Amino acid sequence: MNYRYIMALRFSLVLSLSFMISCKKASVNYILYYQKANEIDSIYRIAKKPKLAVEEYKKLFEEYEPKNQERLREYETYIILADRFNIDFGGKKSLKKLILLKAEHGDNCKEYYPILRKYGIDSLEVKEQIADWKEGLNQTLIDSFTVAMRRDSEGRPLDTALAQRNVMKNARLLLWTFQKYGYPTPRKMGTMGHNDTFFAMTTFLTHMNETKEYYPKIREKLYEYVKSGDCPPRDYILMIDNMAFLLNKERIYSFNPNVSKDSAKINRNRKSIGLPSIKHTNLIIADSSKPIWELLKNVKE
Repeated sequence: MNYRYIMALRFSLVLSLSFMISCKKASVNYILYYQKANEIDSIYRIAKKPKLAVEEYKKLFEEYEPKNQERLREYETYIILADRFNIDFGGKKSLKKLILLKAEHGDNCKEYYPILRKYGIDSLEVKEQIADWKEGLNQTLIDSFTVAMRRDSEGRPLDTALAQRNVMKNARLLLWTFQKYGYPTPRKMGTMGHNDTFFAMTTFLTHMNETKEYYPKIREKLYEYVKSGDCPPRDYILMIDNMAFLLNKERIYSFNPNVSKDSAKINRNRKSIGLPSIKHTNLIIADSSKPIWELLKNVKE
């Protein structure tokens, strides 16, 4: 009797824990993550207080699974600076997260071998982790988006009829993907398809506003995926602002020097979706051309 009671209690606890985890995951809003990451970035990049930035990053990554955005490179910045200031960043466990975040975008992590070895990860282990991830990639998504990316460029810019037929096909593929697999992230399919086809999702998404029938639903779903952390805010806003860009009209998130009058309003809009201000973005872009190790080598406490 006692055994049955204990097993029933244990089962009940497992169910409760699973429910709590699922609720927490459902309630995570990555727009808040991006906003906080931008604030922390300004602490080290603008205010020049790198140690304080590390401490704030540590709190952020305890609350959220880390991203490592293309230009901001927040998780790399955190680990390099934390190691330099002898602040515990999670060691091997956190470095394995970084390996995967880098691998998703085609990086083999060779530049990180010295710090990886320091925490007990050799080059063979890195290669095995990347190989295991690649083995689990969704082949259906890879096949589908290899075709979609080639189709996306066909007919442009001269054969508008062909381009319109293709963008409609791609919009239907995107909505089908959302329904069956969720957002097609690099974690699920990498960034390269067959025959060295690059998954240029940013450009691909900017063409979705050419599909009047499907665009409202795609826009709605993409916003959800920004909040879940699957779609980068930058890809979302470029899709939204693309038509205004083509027509030389005022944009919601991007500053157009020929038309825009209220940069403060644009900055508020940018913050609402998780992007840094225009001025902050320009600093990030200027620094993003430098290797991360070079950018941080002279940072002092």
